[in-house]
Amino acid sequence: MAATIRPAHLDPAGLASDAAACAAVYAPYVTGTATSFEDAPPSAAELAHRIEAYAARHAWLLAEQDGAVLGYAYGSPYRPRPAYRWTTEVSVYLAVDAPRRTGLGRALYAALLERLTARGYRTAIAGITLPNDASVGLHRALGFREIGVEQGVGWKLGAWHDVMRLQRPLARDAAAGDPPPEPA
Repeated sequence: MAATIRPAHLDPAGLASDAAACAAVYAPYVTGTATSFEDAPPSAAELAHRIEAYAARHAWLLAEQDGAVLGYAYGSPYRPRPAYRWTTEVSVYLAVDAPRRTGLGRALYAALLERLTARGYRTAIAGITLPNDASVGLHRALGFREIGVEQGVGWKLGAWHDVMRLQRPLARDAAAGDPPPEPA
C-alpha cells in the first residue's frame, strides 16, 4: 500500500497528534546524527508551534501509511529581510525505520515544491550536512543544483561539519521591472 501525503493538521486535536509524530521522526536525527544542528530534540509542543508557523505561509506535509507517519517535509522562511520573501528553505525527514529508496522522500518533496510554487515562491534552498550522499542524490534528482559549501560551520558530535547549499527554481522570473505577486 502506498503512503498518503497530506498537509499537517492544524486543528488542535489533529495538530497534537501530527506534532508528536513529527517529533518522534525528528528526534533520532537530533540525538544521533549531525543532520540537524539542534542540541536536544524539540518537544511535540515546539513542533506544533513550528507546524502552525510554517504551514500558515509555506507548507508542512506528512507521509502516512496505515495511520503511521513515515516522514514529513516543510518549507520555511529563508531569511528575515523582505527581499527574500519569495525564497523558501525546504527540509525533508523520513522515520529511521521507514523503507528507503522507495520514492517516499521524492514524493514528499515533489508535493511540497508543488504547494510552494502554487503559493508564489520562486526559489527553494536546501542545506545538507555533509557527508550525506542519499540526501544530495535526492535533491539533485529533484532539480536542485549545488550553489556552495559552507565549510566547518556546525559543531556537533565532537566534530566540525560542512553544509552544502542547493537551490532549485520554483517559478519562472517575471518580466524585468514587474514585481512578482506576494507569496500566499
